[in-house]
Amino acid sequence: MRTWLCLFLSLMLLTGCAGGKIQRKDSTQSPRSYALSSLAKSDVDMISELTQREVLNGLKLLTLKLYRRNPQEYRKAGLDNPEAAAERIFRYVGKGPRSPLAFVGWMDRLQLAFHEGYAGDRVHVLMEALTAMILAAYEYKTEFYLTDELDAQKLYNSARNIEVAVWKLSTARLANGQKMLLTNSMEGEVQNLSFEREFGKLIAQQDLLALIMEERSHRTINRIVHNVAAFVFLPI
Repeated sequence: MRTWLCLFLSLMLLTGCAGGKIQRKDSTQSPRSYALSSLAKSDVDMISELTQREVLNGLKLLTLKLYRRNPQEYRKAGLDNPEAAAERIFRYVGKGPRSPLAFVGWMDRLQLAFHEGYAGDRVHVLMEALTAMILAAYEYKTEFYLTDELDAQKLYNSARNIEVAVWKLSTARLANGQKMLLTNSMEGEVQNLSFEREFGKLIAQQDLLALIMEERSHRTINRIVHNVAAFVFLPI
């Protein structure tokens, strides 16, 4: 079954390369131009790059959404808009293992984002930690070649860690009962579950790539029974 999944994804990737650009609902396009370096990549390498790109784009979108829903957070840093606040994180993506994101203690930062007494920018701490954790799962690389092999367990663990963070994001409250960070619509508002959908995409993308890597390496993922309510993260 998994072998057929890999073959299907590879076929879809090659078909997509031949078929042209995707027109997204926000009017942006995602062309993938041919490069000589592609000759040193397998289909799985290209799938890894595309998956990572989508996950990072999703994280940036969620960062902007969180800032727009919680403008008080970027104002704590003296910034004027969500875009400037998000840029503080994502300007370091693609800088490799010496990037500042590679030295973020993401486990501690995820805990800090929901600490009752923390007075700083919670959105920055949360999304910086998630971005650093995702990059760690990809060994801080943004390009993959025939000699590269991603760790299926790290990808799987990263998906579980996103689940924990999402659960905490939806339940964490201050002592006065106010939510630490607003996400989906509150009681009395028109229902809006866009945050859940976007986080769900990230989890699904990481899980699918983990399955592909498990099939490729023939090393079985340890599917740990993980209680999200314990607010404990898995190592990457």
